[in-house]
Amino acid sequence: MKIEFFNKAYSELSKDELYEILQLRAQVFVVEQDCVYQDVDGKDSIANHIFIKEDEIIIGYARIFGPGDYFKYASIGRVVVHPDHRGQNSGNIVINLCVKAIYDLYGTEDVQISAQNHLKKFYERHGFEKRGKIYLEDGIKHISMKI
Repeated sequence: MKIEFFNKAYSELSKDELYEILQLRAQVFVVEQDCVYQDVDGKDSIANHIFIKEDEIIIGYARIFGPGDYFKYASIGRVVVHPDHRGQNSGNIVINLCVKAIYDLYGTEDVQISAQNHLKKFYERHGFEKRGKIYLEDGIKHISMKI
């Protein structure tokens, strides 16, 4: 098994990488979570894309934004781990890479997320703290969190 880490601007993604990323996001967010929503939201082009590959297959992914691009603070979104690779530390690796990339790119440690509420404890382990009340986003309970 060979694990590789990537941080790419939208313009640096190959067509195959973009296709695989969108396929993984649809597999988890639309099909698995049974949530009809507009995943392709026009924001991928201003994001950096953080992902990990194992044997040439994307197994974990997230996109990051600078301060003011999406929220007031830098942010992480669309965090996803391939179903076959959950429970194997991939999610932790992706979040750690995102926080480091945000610091390296934007010089800030202030990071805001809109987390699915059932993942609150996962994000708390990475230093995120709850901000505000639970709200519905695309029919799924979410919570604003920040480090």
